[in-house]
Amino acid sequence: MRGPTMKRTLVLVAVAASLCCGSAFAQRRNAAASGFNDEFHWLNEFNKASTVMVVEQGIVSKELGARIADGVAKVIADGAKPGAKRPGDYLAYEPLLLEYAGPDATRMHSGRSRQDIIPTNRRVMLRERTLALMQAMVSARQKLLETAGEHAKTIVPGYTNGVQAQPTTYGHYLLGFASAYSRQGERLRQAYARLNLNPLGVAVYGTSSFPVNRARLAELLGFDGNVENGYDAAQISIMDVPVELASVASLSALTTASLTADVHTQYHQTTPWLLIREGSETHGSSIMPQKRNPTVLNNLRLSSSLVVGDAQTVTIVAHNVTPGMPDYKRDQSHRPLEGAITMFGHLQRFFDNLAVNVPAALDEVNKEYSTTTELADVLQREADIPFRVGHHFASELVTFGRKASIGPGEIAFPDVKAVWAEAAKKYSAPAVFPLTEKRFREALSAEGMVNASKGLGGPQPAEVARMLESEKKKLAADVKWLETQRAQLEQAQAKLDKAFATVAASASTSTPVPAKR
Repeated sequence: MRGPTMKRTLVLVAVAASLCCGSAFAQRRNAAASGFNDEFHWLNEFNKASTVMVVEQGIVSKELGARIADGVAKVIADGAKPGAKRPGDYLAYEPLLLEYAGPDATRMHSGRSRQDIIPTNRRVMLRERTLALMQAMVSARQKLLETAGEHAKTIVPGYTNGVQAQPTTYGHYLLGFASAYSRQGERLRQAYARLNLNPLGVAVYGTSSFPVNRARLAELLGFDGNVENGYDAAQISIMDVPVELASVASLSALTTASLTADVHTQYHQTTPWLLIREGSETHGSSIMPQKRNPTVLNNLRLSSSLVVGDAQTVTIVAHNVTPGMPDYKRDQSHRPLEGAITMFGHLQRFFDNLAVNVPAALDEVNKEYSTTTELADVLQREADIPFRVGHHFASELVTFGRKASIGPGEIAFPDVKAVWAEAAKKYSAPAVFPLTEKRFREALSAEGMVNASKGLGGPQPAEVARMLESEKKKLAADVKWLETQRAQLEQAQAKLDKAFATVAASASTSTPVPAKR
């Protein structure tokens, strides 16, 4: 097989392989977008709210309001049928309403425009995704905190500049990420407060001569208030609010990517102390029997990268555009949030399938000289040796041990004293090593260094326990906030449905219009 035929075959093979390897990830990413209401749904909700408001304000009569309500209800019913049209553009939606309620139905549109409908649509759709993102985030954080609690005393190496630095505990390490995610939760709540404001009723941006009650529209649609300035409501705020939300998603992705990268480096080692349990979140190789590829890590890394990329797209699309252009009013603003929902789903599965090899982690620490900072500290505290002198000695001890290809626990005590005597000359320090062998060994132990920590935020067990409880409280506050927002939206929905039903109830007294054929 040669020439074009071979090329076509290779392309098909590549495409098939891509679909096979990426299918699980693609399904999970697409799943993030499921369960959200579409633009057609929200146009109906806006029309229900507007119908109620124009009747209450006397812009249309109760009789006409009932006819409009009947038409809106029939459009909703039609849209629920399999294969039905569900237009998201008001210009495409309105003819469906006219067929049921006639031209007078357009009086419901008084004081509105596509210019305020589209920003309102963006806000309610982003609202759904923001709450779903908070749900995904708190679920993943819960798993993170459970893991941190299980490993509050598990000693692991820590790294700076990519080099083993000092020992810590895995619980302490994870609580660092928990703290970062708590900040993202706080930012998400703050951004939501600016998101959940109503633009509807400002028309193009200058409002209108109709007595539109924007406060009532906001109440019926579950908004916490209104974007006051009409120009800001319709043309400006829909530029920066989605970028703010995208930024929060992007920051969450940066935190997640850092955690992922740290774990993935373990797969470079012959004896990793962090692994993904063999099962649904790993996959084998088509040729190499020994491989257990960490599927969830690959998905976690890719999803975090996509979130960062999608967030930049939202920013770039909104950049250098005069107000009123459609560029930044499109649905690309949804993607960073949907991607972040997927990412946190992967993060939760990561913690569900994480295996920590506790002995291997401690062995990794004991092979290195990452406890020598504590040795210098002990010399200062207990033997009144200036830190720089102790630091110099500890550094020389590291050089000695590495040249001999031995770990800190293998250095003979006479050699320790000899290294001290030589190092002490530089600073005219006492020639006799001031610690006993027992105290020297204790100072160099990972357990000793971790337990000796006294500072706020350190890895000592008592402080890890305190921070764990603190993070649990922050998580509980975010869960409570989420429950409150959802309850408020449910209450607003019930209020809208009841008010709309009241308007529709007078349909029997309204003038009939021809049925849709």
